[in-house]
Amino acid sequence: MGGVSRRAFTVAALSAFTMAPRASAAPAPDSAPAPSSGPAPAQGPAAGRSAAAGMRGMWLATVTGRDWPSRAGLRAAEQRAELVAHLDSAVRHNLNTVVFQVRPTADALWPSNHEPWSQYLSGSQGRDPGWDPLGTAVKEAHARGLHLHAWFNPYRVALRDDPGLLVPGHPARKHPDWVVPYGGQLYYNPGLPQVRAFVQDAMMDAVEKYAVDGVHFDDYFYPYPVAGQSFDDAGAYRTYGSGFGSRAAWRRDNVDRLVREMAERVRKARPSARFGVSPFGVWRNAATDERGSDTRAGVQTYDDLYADTRTWVREGWIDYVVPQLYWSIGQEAADYAKLLAWWNEVAEGSRTHLYVGEALYKSGDPAQSAAWQDPAEVSRHITLGARYPQVRGHVYFSAKDVAEDRSGAMARVAADHYTELAAVPR
Repeated sequence: MGGVSRRAFTVAALSAFTMAPRASAAPAPDSAPAPSSGPAPAQGPAAGRSAAAGMRGMWLATVTGRDWPSRAGLRAAEQRAELVAHLDSAVRHNLNTVVFQVRPTADALWPSNHEPWSQYLSGSQGRDPGWDPLGTAVKEAHARGLHLHAWFNPYRVALRDDPGLLVPGHPARKHPDWVVPYGGQLYYNPGLPQVRAFVQDAMMDAVEKYAVDGVHFDDYFYPYPVAGQSFDDAGAYRTYGSGFGSRAAWRRDNVDRLVREMAERVRKARPSARFGVSPFGVWRNAATDERGSDTRAGVQTYDDLYADTRTWVREGWIDYVVPQLYWSIGQEAADYAKLLAWWNEVAEGSRTHLYVGEALYKSGDPAQSAAWQDPAEVSRHITLGARYPQVRGHVYFSAKDVAEDRSGAMARVAADHYTELAAVPR
């Protein structure tokens, strides 16, 4: 699913998201201590449908070296050993899928025909690290019986807003008219057809070269809103926005086109691969739209990121969805239990598989609410998910937290639910 990718900002900015409009780009949030309202599933093995089947995944984030590599500039053998160790960690915990971030900031963790080598490998954008991380990850994952999904961020160019810091020859420097500075970062403009075509080509380069089992987008489409700033796409709107009732409707159409076109290209180039998206967990609050969830989230994907995730699921444009339900059961503004029920209803009758994004990184973090200090909280999520027929598995953020398991929450999940191997979902 996204930390400064979902995930570079995942840890840094999460707590600001539910109660008030967010000021920085990050995935879904938890804020104040949660009351004990809502269902309280029993601990222990899941009731109903067995958790021994379905998706058991983890995100392996590379932006800013969140999970891997431990630092930029390691020797190739050291980087490889750390990567393989994460795959071995997935096996030890009886997981079956690794979602590997291979294009964090308009760069590449493979020898790309379109974009430079990622700075998170060597410490310098464009420098060859001396090996092929994506190719190695696919090979080593498959050798361990794991599926490997390639995780791409479509539009983020850089975590700083100075294009001069990009390597000479970077597409964003060749085409400065493609780029919008916003919130201290650089983004490709989703409203330009040539941008949409380029980012697809850049991602498809990996899909065509490697036997990936899935293609994965995180939660960043248009950037998360930054207070007091506007995303300057007025020129593109004047050129391409005729026929739309508002700029918001045009922006949503731009994102819809990216999703539909990428899905078609993935299915054509690699029919066995599955295409999925991991959005922020709230489509719209019910106070905004009666079809929305019983939440009071400060961010709504439909209105703020221009991502109509509900339609993508209902229309079957994507093979799977992994909403980032990064809240606890009973959390006041966004209750995990209520959101789980809402997403189950959205997925019912569609061809889209529903997996649930789990905030393992919050477990045991003293900065989080009281619910997250209980190592059984995540296990209760899995128990609750087994009661909903559309919930076909869970994905954990993120790999470092799976391996370190500082609170014992992952060990609790494994003991309660993952005592047997599970077939990878198709």
